[in-house]
Amino acid sequence: MPRLLPGVIAMAITVVASNILVQHLLGAWLTWGALTYPVAFLVTDIMNRVYGPTAARKVVFAGFITGVLCSLVAAGMDKTTLRIAVASGAAFLFAQLMDITVFNQLRKYNWWLPPLAASLVGSVVDTAIFFSIAFSAPLSAVFPADDVSWANEPVALLGLGPVLPLWISLATADWLVKLAQAVLALVPFRIIVGNLIQRRAQIH
Repeated sequence: MPRLLPGVIAMAITVVASNILVQHLLGAWLTWGALTYPVAFLVTDIMNRVYGPTAARKVVFAGFITGVLCSLVAAGMDKTTLRIAVASGAAFLFAQLMDITVFNQLRKYNWWLPPLAASLVGSVVDTAIFFSIAFSAPLSAVFPADDVSWANEPVALLGLGPVLPLWISLATADWLVKLAQAVLALVPFRIIVGNLIQRRAQIH
């Protein structure tokens, strides 16, 4: 477990920071949390590459528990709703586990392909699950206490495209950030993984 502690701490910090920053807008379509949340995929991929899928899953579950605790605190402060909490928890867990699965399927290929493909697939899953559960009109019957009518107001996609519910623009902008960060994360992934593998070799 001590070897996983840095990963657990990094994941917890990412989840806590994202839960706080998601409450602050960044432009018309994003929150500041959109910039920190994709780091979770980087943490998962590093742990997977260095310590394997079992270790990566333990770090993911630690992040999930941290997220649940954050949601409970936020709910007590009237900063979130049950619907948002369910959407956030489900999106995080399924997306991160999907990331691990895709990474393992591609583990034997070039170093950059597993983390890139895993993060991209995980990002699609994360965005689709979170925004559809949190804001889509058909699920309003499941969460009657949460008013998401504002998220279903018709607007041009990202202010330029076809007219769609607002939450589609929010989801699209969020996914584009994840896409960019999946590419940019290859640099720290390469450096951190190299250092950790070298350190393990010296210990053994």
